[in-house]
Amino acid sequence: MSTRNPTLDIKSISPEQCRAARALLNMDQNVLAAGSAVSRGVIIDFEKGRRTPGKNNLAAIRTALEAAGVEFFNHSGVRLK
Repeated sequence: MSTRNPTLDIKSISPEQCRAARALLNMDQNVLAAGSAVSRGVIIDFEKGRRTPGKNNLAAIRTALEAAGVEFFNHSGVRLK
């Protein structure tokens, strides 16, 4: 019997998850931009729903947030590890 990992199987996140994860970490957009190597403008536009970054940028944003201590789960939630 296998157990399912509570994190998403793909590296995609929603704008709401991104904002919530940053809030949990008390992380500003500049720190996320530096940690993910994605421009702050892309992060701002993503969080405001103006654009969806490419798959690689979304994965980089998510990876940076996970490395800082956030866990993504249930395809819509976030929590601290």
